[in-house]
This record gives sequence, structure tokens and C-alpha cells, in this order.
Amino acid sequence: MKNNFSFELHQEDGMARRGTITTPHGRIETPIFMPVGTCGSVKSLAPDDLHAVNTQIILGNTYHLMLRPGEELVAKMGGLHEFISWDRPILTDSGGFQIFSLGTDKKDSLVKIDEDGVTFKSFIDGSKHRVTPERSMDIQMKLGADFIMAFDQCPQGKAEKHEVVRAMERTTAWLSRCEQSMTRENSRLLGIIQGGVFDDLRAEHAQEICSRDLFGFAVGGLSVGEAKEDMWRALAATTPHMPREKTRYLMGVGTPDDLLDGIALGVDMFDCVMPTRNARNATLFTHKGKISIKNAAFREDRGPLDDRCNCYTCRTFSRAYLRHLYVSSELLFFRLASLHNVAYYLQLMNDARQAISEKRFASFRKERKEAHANEIF
Repeated sequence: MKNNFSFELHQEDGMARRGTITTPHGRIETPIFMPVGTCGSVKSLAPDDLHAVNTQIILGNTYHLMLRPGEELVAKMGGLHEFISWDRPILTDSGGFQIFSLGTDKKDSLVKIDEDGVTFKSFIDGSKHRVTPERSMDIQMKLGADFIMAFDQCPQGKAEKHEVVRAMERTTAWLSRCEQSMTRENSRLLGIIQGGVFDDLRAEHAQEICSRDLFGFAVGGLSVGEAKEDMWRALAATTPHMPREKTRYLMGVGTPDDLLDGIALGVDMFDCVMPTRNARNATLFTHKGKISIKNAAFREDRGPLDDRCNCYTCRTFSRAYLRHLYVSSELLFFRLASLHNVAYYLQLMNDARQAISEKRFASFRKERKEAHANEIF
């Protein structure tokens, strides 16, 4: 396998960007959405389903994979690509978000943090584990992802400024240790910018983290409980300080509108569990707005879920059948609904790339957000 990584910026339309990331497992056209394969599986979807909707890259969750089945087993099975039979790029997060989200603000927290790393209890069996920057790199290198995320401290969305400053300091110090520990030639390390909802801290940390010679950089610590307006203000304070020639990743975001707003602020990559999670709960995204397919209004609806979508679900089944599957608790519903929502997200990214190339992203964004505001019941 050739060790070839690059990012090429093709077009800009305002702050929106279109580019291409090259990896040993293939090329990724940006802006792009990454379906989340938490435990090595995008829930209810097989690799051929993901191929069918042109999924270019998926995300694996280090925290979950280290607990079960364990990185040693994955490495023994040939790495994550071979273990899950996925031949395209993979990004693994560092595990930091899941660890810190267990509740470090509680007296009986499952998490204890210090300058060296984090000690936590498994949500599976209560067993104790220790993750340091070096340990996170070791796990991710054994998983064998194309993109490996630095181990960072993610403060809560409403954290006080002094708490955010401390998280930034740890994140910076831990990045240096990640850089020293990351030795896998066929992977690239991405640094993470913190700063909470404080514009000055976001700008400061972006400049500090982005001074490193890394393949790309991520914006972390957003969509973690803060108000939407604070999230977008913080992102707007961050991306202008990120290198134009390096790829940019907004972690854990979000809705279709969030993706469009993130692209407008210069983001290249996104991930979120929303398309599959919402699908399992009967909320489906279409070009005309959101549909709650469980509602009785669709009981005799012969039409496709979305007449502008070419996914297998929309080509093959009626809204009436999809509703029947849901109310009957048939497992097939999870696959068909998830397939469509992932297809919708990826088609939205494809359409956004086209709009950027044609210098009409602002009008495209406005049009799609107006459609997304509709709720079809």
C-alpha cells in the first residue's frame, strides 16, 4: 500500500471550500460527511450499503473499540479495515470525548483526570482503565486508521472560562506527546482545537495548535451543550486562524443545516450519529423537509420517501411500507431508514460541492435551509 497523503484545495466560494484528500485507501471529495461506525459498524448498514450511497470515509470510536473487542484483537485480525471489511478511509477519534462525557463534574464521576491522562471505569462492566496520550496513540495505531485524532480534553459546553483554559493547556501538552508517540507511516495525526465558547480562547488555541506540522486540524468542544448561537460564533472565531492549505474537521456536528452552516465557515469534514439515530426513531430527512414516518398520514401513501433521492429505499419502497415496518417493529426498517438518511447527508455534501464549484453556495444554502425547516406529518 502506498504511503500517499495529500490535501488539494480546488475552489473557494466565500469561506466555503471544495477540495480532495488523498489517502492510502482512496480519495475523499470535500466537503464530506463521515457516517459514524461507533463499534466498527455504521448501525444496521453493511459495507455494500455504504458503498451504494458513495460513502467515502467512516469514523470508528476508539473508546468503544478499546473496551470491546479490544485493539489487540483488531490488530491480530489485520487492523480495523480488514476486521470490518471496509476498503475505504477510516478516521478514529481519540476516545477523549466519550471519556469526558461520562461526567467529570460529578462527585461520583466515572472519570478522574490528571496532568498525565485519564482514569475511568468501563460502562460495560465497571472495570478500571487508564488512557494517556501515548496510550490513545497506541490504540489507534493498532486499529490502523488513516486519520488518527490527538488525545484532548473536551470541556463541557457551559464550562467556566478558567476550566476551558485548563483544558486547552492539557490539550496542547498532550498534543506534543501524541506527536512523539505517533509512528505509524500509513496514518496521519490531526490536532484538536479547544476554547469553549470564548472567542479569544478559540483564536488563541487555533493559532497555537495550527502552528504544528500536522496533516490537518479539528475543531472540538462544540455541540456539547452550548447554545447554537454560541457554537457558530465560536466556530467563526476559529476557522480564520486555521491554515488554508490544511484540511479542517468539525467534530460531532450535526443536522443538515449544521453541515451547511459549517461549510459556510470553511469546514471540510463532519461526523455525527444523527442520520442513523434519527432514522431508528422514524425521523427521515428529505429534500422537502423532515418526515416522521410513524404518523398515520402515511398509512396509505404510495409515494417514495423522497422523490429526488435515488437510494435503494426510495427507488424500491413506498412511504406506506416504511411506516408499516416501523409500527410492526420490523428490523428491516432500521436498515432502509438508515440507508436513506445517510444517502441524504452524502447527497447534500455532493450538492454543496457542486454549488461551491459553480460559485452559488450562498443561494444553495439558503434554499436548502428553507426546505429543511418544513416538517411533513
